[in-house]
Amino acid sequence: MSQYTFSGGIHPYDGKDLSKDKPIKDVLPKGDLVYPLSQHIGAPAKPIVKVGDLVKAGQMIAEAGGFVSANIFASVSGKVKAIEKHRVPVGDMVDSIIVENDGKYEEVEYPSAKPLDQMSKEEIVAAVKNAGIVGMGGAGFPTHVKLSPKDPAKIDFIIANCAECEPYLTSDYRRMMENPDLLIGGMKCVLKLFENAKGIIAIEDNKPDAIELLSRLTKDEPRIEVYALRTKYPQGSERHIIYACTKRAINSKMLPADAGCIVDNCDTLVAIHEAVTKNIPLMYRIVTVTGPAIKDPRNFKVRCGTNYRELIDEAGGFTSEPEAIISGGPMMGFSIFDLDVPVTKTSSALLCMKEDIVSKVQPTACINCGRCVEACPEKLIPSQLATFAEFENYEKFNQLFGVECIECGSCSYVCPAKRHLCQAIKSMKRLSIGKARAEAAKKKEEEAKKAEEAKASGENKKDEAKAPASEENKGKGGEK
Repeated sequence: MSQYTFSGGIHPYDGKDLSKDKPIKDVLPKGDLVYPLSQHIGAPAKPIVKVGDLVKAGQMIAEAGGFVSANIFASVSGKVKAIEKHRVPVGDMVDSIIVENDGKYEEVEYPSAKPLDQMSKEEIVAAVKNAGIVGMGGAGFPTHVKLSPKDPAKIDFIIANCAECEPYLTSDYRRMMENPDLLIGGMKCVLKLFENAKGIIAIEDNKPDAIELLSRLTKDEPRIEVYALRTKYPQGSERHIIYACTKRAINSKMLPADAGCIVDNCDTLVAIHEAVTKNIPLMYRIVTVTGPAIKDPRNFKVRCGTNYRELIDEAGGFTSEPEAIISGGPMMGFSIFDLDVPVTKTSSALLCMKEDIVSKVQPTACINCGRCVEACPEKLIPSQLATFAEFENYEKFNQLFGVECIECGSCSYVCPAKRHLCQAIKSMKRLSIGKARAEAAKKKEEEAKKAEEAKASGENKKDEAKAPASEENKGKGGEK
């Protein structure tokens, strides 16, 4: 049994057999393409095109709105039809650029890139930034920021997160099997930035063929090693893959760089390779379209901005009307009510279930069995945290470290009472963090006000000291 693991976690049905053995299929979008300006953590991108402009695939259409932000590129040729709000998979209405696809798929000419061994570290980071690359595992953190830690010399490990522990998802697996050279190439690009670091390609041991293939291709790479992780959800969580590979622990107040690690998703490393060695921006990603309600589950190479409904058509449509459609996996994905949403940089999967089991179960009282405590990878007490959340008891919630929840859903999965533990904790966590920020902002405002008052008081005293003596005092002084 593999030694690389963590305490807690669960073993749900993985559903990967539906799509894992079918090769990736290219998809050419047919309708309009929608590019939300917020496809990443941080400031929204700013449009640099206007309605009526003609664009080509690979052309920048929105630039980063700050350091923690990312450029956005057109993935087809056509005309900018509108710049307006459009719904995204999580349900929000977001400012978006809409491009009318002309069906020609004309692409810009990319400038030739230097050989990797001739590039400086600054040039590598600049290439990643210019390409608009973000974490493609779901978080969407701008990758150039991640590759710019305060002290690069303290980075000991670059971890390629190829665990893919979320049930039903097989996009990373297909990437490893079909494009292992691009994954390894991306790892080499990142290793060039950190001279003291070791590269780890971390794969769950339920993918022995991928482990064998990548081990064989890296056997002559002294700085890269493949780790076989014990198959368990949520092995792909950033905190837990770091612990499994290095036995170093981080919490919500730390970054992976604080533990000497940088973690990048499999598809992110492929995008880094394409950007650094070919100057190709992030325009595509691999999306798993699967589930019992899909006729032909498989993985697709999809252009960002493609409508979700087109992916359903590419997969043969529905076998029966699904009761639940999820953007992402069943554990951490979002249920969606409208297929008229675009594929974004962080879209990993579209899961269609014949039956919505979760909505049909009725929660009952906690039986104090402790299964949620055993399953929690963060060693929390979910049953109590959920109770404090229901009663909005911020003090008790924070005393039990509720903000450390990674929202993996393991507790809800194992609960025999079918309590909505994760949902309650997740909502309370948001409220608690928001309240803490509001209190911090209020305290800062009060301190600034006091400082301003103190400054004004000091200036008044100086003015009084400099003021000329009154006529009355002058007279008295003269008599003396």
